Amino acid sequence: MTKVEVSFKELLTCLQTAKMYGTSHPMFQKSLDKAYEAFEDAFSELNEIVIGIVGDELACGKEIFFDLGKLLRPAIIYLKERNIERLAFSRALSKDELGKFIGVISGPKEDFKGSPQELLTLAGINNISIGKLKVGPDHDGGELNLDKPNLYDFSVEKVAQVVSSVLNLEKIDPRLLRLSLNNIIDSLSMQRQELLKLATVKRYDVEVYVHMLNVAIFAMYFSSRLGFEKNEVLDIGVAALFHDIGKMYISRKTLHKPDKLSEQEFNRIKSHTVLGAEFMFRYVDTLGTLPVVVSFEHHLKYDMSGYPRMPLLKKQHIVSAIVSICDVYDALSQRRGYKQDYSPDVVYNIMNKDRGTAFDPALLDKFFQFMGFWPIGAVVALNDGSIALVREENDSDIRRPKIEVISPEEKRRSVDLVQEPSLSIERYLNPWKEGKEYLKFT
Repeated sequence: MTKVEVSFKELLTCLQTAKMYGTSHPMFQKSLDKAYEAFEDAFSELNEIVIGIVGDELACGKEIFFDLGKLLRPAIIYLKERNIERLAFSRALSKDELGKFIGVISGPKEDFKGSPQELLTLAGINNISIGKLKVGPDHDGGELNLDKPNLYDFSVEKVAQVVSSVLNLEKIDPRLLRLSLNNIIDSLSMQRQELLKLATVKRYDVEVYVHMLNVAIFAMYFSSRLGFEKNEVLDIGVAALFHDIGKMYISRKTLHKPDKLSEQEFNRIKSHTVLGAEFMFRYVDTLGTLPVVVSFEHHLKYDMSGYPRMPLLKKQHIVSAIVSICDVYDALSQRRGYKQDYSPDVVYNIMNKDRGTAFDPALLDKFFQFMGFWPIGAVVALNDGSIALVREENDSDIRRPKIEVISPEEKRRSVDLVQEPSLSIERYLNPWKEGKEYLKFT
């Protein structure tokens, strides 16, 4: 456990002691001494300690304290109920200020309806600041919007920043990247339908980095359902995010050419795997080796007939295989300037033609079991003439999801198609065409 983790753990232990005994009890004074000693130890390395609460996790600098988050979950909830998501402690902090701070935040949550920082100011606390999590253009100002419906837009913006930094060979902020992905992981567990709907339906931007973000969202959801640990899911998300980074160095004219590619153009596109791997080698110290592996391998295919040709390599890395499925799924589903998007049933049929060749059959089956035949947010026409939105998949029958009938108005209701065999999905309504008028219900 790092010095920062120890200091924050002791702080929250001191808070719990204040709630149990009050701030005048000897037990509180003993706990306060221990907490302040931990902060002094941490300040031997830092001038300021800034701790953020994102989702249910704690983060400081480039680190996300997953284990500490689990240990201190009740205290984290307690702070969030008081609108405290960011805590900053200056090196000039005194023990008296720390004690006053504990006294303030141990009060009833009704006291925190306004600005939490005003309470500290009134108490004469000058070396601690609290409030909502802040992240700005330089990662230090501006409000970080954690509102769930805006998460996709926020993530697109942050991914664009990181990708731009990578392309300019600049240092990147892995803390911001991992916090953003970690927030997505939390949303996948708490509001899965909402986030997958955004990734599936919001196709208004055709930049490569939006495709990479969608693939990262799908890969994290898929891997979490497969049983990967949270830290591993986060690593997979980072690797998926950069899987197509090599395409940034291929001309848009070639990438978006609607006509058949020449052999030279096709070879240039295929080179994006090697270009991407070479690029990600520069960030091994920051992001690890998995982005290198996935950038290089995601077009190898299950039977190793893809590219780049690797006669001595016998099998794709499991994460490369996961990202490969998510990559093709998003590419087929997404509308781009040089192609139309395919309906979900066509996507399913195309991908299943490549089971055992391009894709691991078992993984492909699991992917559609988890994602569903009709994706979350899809607008569909039913056999009785009504229109519905897909709200949740059914693992037992991927073709018969849980839906919400939205038109006609008098038929509006929620339906589990597994429970109503007389009702079925007849066809998919393209959200760019006949389904556009129904997107307001999503």
